[in-house]
Amino acid sequence: MKKQTPRQTIITFLQSHIKDKNAVLGLSGGIDSSLVAFLAAEALGKERVFGILLPSDTNSADDTTYANLVAKTLGIATKTIAINDIARQYKSDSNFFSDARSLGNLKARIRMTLLYGNAYEQNALVLGTGNKTELAIGYFTKYGDGGVDLLPIGDLYKAQVRQLAREVGVPNQIIDRPPTAGLWEGQTDEEELGISYETLDAILKAMNEQKSLDAFTRKDIALVRQRIKETEHKRQTLPICFLQKPYND
Repeated sequence: MKKQTPRQTIITFLQSHIKDKNAVLGLSGGIDSSLVAFLAAEALGKERVFGILLPSDTNSADDTTYANLVAKTLGIATKTIAINDIARQYKSDSNFFSDARSLGNLKARIRMTLLYGNAYEQNALVLGTGNKTELAIGYFTKYGDGGVDLLPIGDLYKAQVRQLAREVGVPNQIIDRPPTAGLWEGQTDEEELGISYETLDAILKAMNEQKSLDAFTRKDIALVRQRIKETEHKRQTLPICFLQKPYND
């Protein structure tokens, strides 16, 4: 039997998990969400995929432009909900979220809440857009962009995301733009991480395959190991204090 390509495997994955439901995802104008949208439309048909645009004042105009470009290219339905007022109300009513990162996490969690609200209305599952590189180092917000039903590209390194995005026809201007979550002013992924995706991918791959790390600097290796260690809680099931024997099927 001929081995499936990554594209075919993801298509099969989406079809087998979503079955007769629909799919909802947040369209950010970035490469990851664009790729997931293209794959979902291919797997399910454009009429069963819904893109939600959730801009805030820290998103650039290009984010919305490119998100709409993806939706138009695929012919999928969209809804835009600006989250500025929602985030402002949280901050005003609670007196929390004064730090930019804390406010950024709030925005990610507001987006998750709205995606699930829409999914309920559409009889849909929420598609995550996290890739293997981000998941490995915990580069996502717990109960924010980490709060999803499925992770179609969760086993693709960032370089593989770019490769598959070109294969399925994601516009080049989206593939080539600097990755950013748009959660605070001027944020880019690589600047925040302190390492390029190219180097990060290579280190993670070498670690995963138990190969030598001699080609990398001690600083980069230490940075990656520290991020993996600090974010372990994001990749584990919540600890439960069991008072009786856990249920086993």
